[in-house]
Amino acid sequence: MEMLEIMCSRRSVRRYTDEKISDEQLKQIVSAALLAPSGHSKYPCEFIIVKNLELLEKMSHCRKGVAKMLEGAAAAIVVIADKDKSDTYVEDSCVAMMSMELLATSMGIGNCWIQVRNREAENDSPSETYLRGILNFPENFACQSILSLGYPAKPPKAREIDKLNFDKVSYRE
Repeated sequence: MEMLEIMCSRRSVRRYTDEKISDEQLKQIVSAALLAPSGHSKYPCEFIIVKNLELLEKMSHCRKGVAKMLEGAAAAIVVIADKDKSDTYVEDSCVAMMSMELLATSMGIGNCWIQVRNREAENDSPSETYLRGILNFPENFACQSILSLGYPAKPPKAREIDKLNFDKVSYRE
């Protein structure tokens, strides 16, 4: 697939089949994150791959009504970042997440970005605090987001280039 075609195909997928994702596929997806650019080449992001179904079920409560797809996911990748390492950890996390989404899409693996930063868990605690209790990552690491992964139960419809709102684009020549 060409890059623009992959970008058109990338859609949030929240329902998955029971098909497993191999360790090699997960390694490829996280490789995309490790290859992502980072402000001042600080690379503050780290990644927690979760395949354990019990953990995925617990993680599905990390956001009020938004993270339920984790119950049916084959895997998830949690993006955490060392706040002490770089002042661009939020931006770096987003670039890493987008890189993983695009690669997963190119592999036919459905995915959905679950925002964690500044959100609340079902138990009204901060989502980050809830996840730290489950995944045990250090206090100096901020949990930015989770990428749920699985083969789509229903293939999503790709977006079309000619239907994009180019009114949002202006030129200065």
